[in-house]
Amino acid sequence: MIVEEEEKSRESPQGRFSTAPGGPISTRTQARKILRSLRKNKNAIAGLVIVAGYLLTAIIVYLTSVLKITIEPYNPIKQFTGAPYSPPSLAHWMGTDQLGRDVYSRIIAATPNDVGIGLAVVASALIIGGLVGSYAAYRGGILDEALMRVTDVFFGLPALVLAMAIAIALGRGIVNMMLVLMIIWWPVYARLARGEALKVSHQNYIEAARLSGTGKFKTLFRHIVPNISITLLVYATLDVGGVVLAYAGLSYLGLSVTPPAPDWGQMVSEYQDYMLSAPYLTFFPGLVISLAIIGWSLLGDGLRDALALK
Repeated sequence: MIVEEEEKSRESPQGRFSTAPGGPISTRTQARKILRSLRKNKNAIAGLVIVAGYLLTAIIVYLTSVLKITIEPYNPIKQFTGAPYSPPSLAHWMGTDQLGRDVYSRIIAATPNDVGIGLAVVASALIIGGLVGSYAAYRGGILDEALMRVTDVFFGLPALVLAMAIAIALGRGIVNMMLVLMIIWWPVYARLARGEALKVSHQNYIEAARLSGTGKFKTLFRHIVPNISITLLVYATLDVGGVVLAYAGLSYLGLSVTPPAPDWGQMVSEYQDYMLSAPYLTFFPGLVISLAIIGWSLLGDGLRDALALK
């Protein structure tokens, strides 16, 4: 009888998507609660607007570059589009740099790389770390210990130092920077996924799936992964800003694109010698980086608050 009741709970539409001790909650109901909460959260709305602006800009710039169409007011790498060190004006909204290049055009042109790397690194870390952590928790035993000791090795090394070492070994370039950040970013998600999966693995419907003879991988992807995905997605939303900051730091150190290609962190590094004579040169790239981090943080905080509602 107990097994039959557990089977009914597992087969119900709601039983596959909840870790709530008081009973399962459908993802549709949970999504409605999240949307209602987000509409009431002004900070989350502000974060969503900022994030949407960055994403829309990155998509438009990327598509126009593929189609060989320019939407920037000036060529971002062409010199002397204006007088050097021109302050912000109607002709050059963010001024010009020491070579007469339009700062606004350079910032816009760099958006697809900086935003795209943040999303790509977090997405890959979420998938790799989430699968590793959830599978380790579900299997347990020696495999769990081995996988967690591998993640501990990464945690024991300074992330920035490790990233710099790998970046130097691989060389400059957007793809290499993406690989570097992917290598150092997934262990956090592995540990988080393992912790959440350990909570889920002791639920009645998981035990019922095991007793009914459901395969391990089917149980993992049908019951465990859906139940921990929301928590991981909220953390990932908060984490995109961290990746943007980390990439900007590596770019600042000269490990990303090759000049004269524009990049936010590289622009801050290139213009830092002119902070007193032309402070706008470092202000605007720094502002763009800061707003990206703030936008993702506000959106992630809003999602976290929404999920706290019962």
